[in-house]
Amino acid sequence: LIGNSLIFEPMTKLWSGRSAQIAGLRKQVKDGKLLIQREAGIRGQWSDMRGNALADNPSLAGQQVIKALNNWSLASGADVTSIMPQWKNDSTNYMTFNCRVEASGTMAALSQFLYNIEKGPMALKLDSVELSAQKSDTGQLLTLGLQISGLALLPQK
Repeated sequence: LIGNSLIFEPMTKLWSGRSAQIAGLRKQVKDGKLLIQREAGIRGQWSDMRGNALADNPSLAGQQVIKALNNWSLASGADVTSIMPQWKNDSTNYMTFNCRVEASGTMAALSQFLYNIEKGPMALKLDSVELSAQKSDTGQLLTLGLQISGLALLPQK
């Protein structure tokens, strides 16, 4: 009984703890090897993300987004009626560009405009989309309200 409580039970607990620790370490090694194998792809994807992020200068980035929105509206036939940009400095590593966009046009033009924003190379995300009908003779005109956010990565120090 003394040998069981003083030797066997502590050794069993120690053995179980070490087995669990070894299993965890083996999993970490496996995950690390997989990460090393995917390194080139991950680095390529990160460089694409950094290349497509907004400029770290707020005025230049705002101009980039407004120019892109105007190009996308011309390509789609949508009429952008207002753009209200706002910057948020959330962290020392990045800034967030929030923009409220109002546009009008037909269903086809507005859907093409949304498609252009989503598939464009810029680091923009549609946060919310509001669609409403305008009062017109034909009932074909719609109003689109968008909340867009963009990412600007600050230079590493």
